Amino acid sequence: MTHAVPPKGIGHLAKREARLAWGLLLPTITAVSLVVVLPLLAIFWISFKPVQLSDLRAPEVVLREDIRGDTDAVGDEANIRYRIRNSTQDQPIRDVTLTDTLPLGLVVGALDPRCTLEDRTLYCDFGEIEGGFRERLMIPVTIEQAYLDNGLRPQDSAAIVTGRGSSVLTNTTFTLENFARIFDGNEFWQVLWVTLFYTFFGTIGALVLGLFSALLLNKSFRGQGILRGLYLFPYVAPIIAVAFTWVILFDPFSGSANALLVQMGVTSEAINFFGVRPWALIMVTVFAMWGYFPLCFLFILARMQSIDHDMYEAADMDGASPFQQFWSLSLPQLLGILSVLFLLRFIWTFNKFDDIFLLTGGNAGTRTLTVNVYEQAFAISNIGAGAAVAVVIFGCLLTFSIFFLKYISREEGL
Repeated sequence: MTHAVPPKGIGHLAKREARLAWGLLLPTITAVSLVVVLPLLAIFWISFKPVQLSDLRAPEVVLREDIRGDTDAVGDEANIRYRIRNSTQDQPIRDVTLTDTLPLGLVVGALDPRCTLEDRTLYCDFGEIEGGFRERLMIPVTIEQAYLDNGLRPQDSAAIVTGRGSSVLTNTTFTLENFARIFDGNEFWQVLWVTLFYTFFGTIGALVLGLFSALLLNKSFRGQGILRGLYLFPYVAPIIAVAFTWVILFDPFSGSANALLVQMGVTSEAINFFGVRPWALIMVTVFAMWGYFPLCFLFILARMQSIDHDMYEAADMDGASPFQQFWSLSLPQLLGILSVLFLLRFIWTFNKFDDIFLLTGGNAGTRTLTVNVYEQAFAISNIGAGAAVAVVIFGCLLTFSIFFLKYISREEGL
């Protein structure tokens, strides 16, 4: 059996095409790296650092300069005051120096041992200053006529201060305390359970409502376009306006929903829907279902309208009921889009922060992992712990996505 020998030059051409393809993809890869990969790497880096909110600014020497005393006549005595401090409380700054040019007409008295004066240039070497360092350096001076004539003051010439500080964000200090803190006790597992409950039932509810809405509007009738537009309102409306509307609507004192329930005899007293357990968690989950089912509705309706209607006509002739047609014909055709929607909505709902924060602020048993990121990073100013929670969220979603895609690829042949 003979094998065909590829003509010469194919390999070289393929390499040239590969280089061209990589060259065309390079801008996209660079943009994705800058937008996605670098921030992700930064979150991982910060999660292992003992970083507080105040540590985001690198340590620096802060200097204030003024003159104290009488400076109105020749022979008056005064002091040039330099107020020096370290901007951080725990990070030292090395090789701290101060250089300043004094105005003409000032006769300098006794100098601090750390300072020297050459002509009118003052130079002070403070060496290393510790975190929280504060000092007032006083330089005694006597006023001469030249000082009164030139109108210059010491603060008119900005003093130059130098120093090298090590930022906690860039040094080699690492710790596992951030992860130990968030995994300590039962608090993390309670937050994780709330997150899973909110995500799973919010996702399933949005899919079910979207599927039901698509079934209702899969027929042509008068006013169909207007009704479809109304179905999109929860998704396109400003989230802050919708959230506050829900809060007012279900307010236990002035909300119309509570008044209606009491008048109908459903409940004997008003219910604090967003203020007590477990109502608060149920309500934010229902809000997620209501707010995000239109996206599922659009995708499912588009897929349903692409299904061949001849199958339904044949099933109708065979006497199949509407439920049998849906179960045996529509649902198998919709499994692909339902799987993709479940994956996307699960990830998006798992990462949701604004809904819960606007409705309950994370109180009454509605504290999810994303709310925990905000509280750790900004409420108690622990950026490292907030980043650690973000890493946990990434790990959870990555694990879920890999498992889900493997399962779908095996079941659906994707």
